Amino acid sequence: MTDGPLISTDQLAASLGDVTVLDVRYLMGGPPGRELHEAGHVPGAAYVDLDEDLADPPGAGGRHPLPDERRFEQAMRRAGVRADRRVVVYDDWQGRAAARAWWLLKHHGHPDVRVLDGGWTAWEEEGHPVETGEASVETGDFAVGTDKRMPVVHADDVLDVDVLIDARAPERFRGETEPVDAVAGHVPGAVNVPTTDNLDAHGRFRSPDELYATYARVGATATGSVAAYCGSGVTAAHDVLAMAAAGIEAALYPGSWSGWITDSSRPVETG
Repeated sequence: MTDGPLISTDQLAASLGDVTVLDVRYLMGGPPGRELHEAGHVPGAAYVDLDEDLADPPGAGGRHPLPDERRFEQAMRRAGVRADRRVVVYDDWQGRAAARAWWLLKHHGHPDVRVLDGGWTAWEEEGHPVETGEASVETGDFAVGTDKRMPVVHADDVLDVDVLIDARAPERFRGETEPVDAVAGHVPGAVNVPTTDNLDAHGRFRSPDELYATYARVGATATGSVAAYCGSGVTAAHDVLAMAAAGIEAALYPGSWSGWITDSSRPVETG
């Protein structure tokens, strides 16, 4: 395996017996991920539900607040996550849901988590083995650590970040359309790097050098403070993951736009 946050399908296929695999298939408004999982998944992969296991209910913290730590711990144990065993996470959303699981596991202390580059689509297209039905996994021993390893910013700190990145589509960033949240626009001073900019034409992450150049163009480099947000706090982790692959440390604003607009006194910018 490489030292970065990504792993190829061939690398995963060669190490299936030595890693814990999590299936985090999710698409807002799409079919239930569990049904997709049972229809076919990476052998041995346990299904993880984004709404149930990787987020708390919607509220002042946004549409997908960070999950209660103990509930997250129990969900990861049910999925077989162990502290001494590498974890590989995948989805069928070009890594956007998988990045959320990657971020949470890293944040809470797991030392070795990777995202499957290309996800389920690449796994199937490249002819790797597929298992059906509900996976049977041995309960893990993952424990949420007290020392949080991934930086976080909250609403009170967001305007002080040197480079604040909005991971949403450009038209949502500009406030031209808002299909999900009640208010259109973006956090003042933010710059737009949509998650699609992290990927090549095949839905794989671009090279570290290409990713570094993408973020350097908006001022995000290995120096200075950088944070990312999106609509609900999920897909922003995709930008955080891409920056990690490029050697740039970025914080996550978990509340993101849906949390920002719960307080009408907070400023909104368009254009």
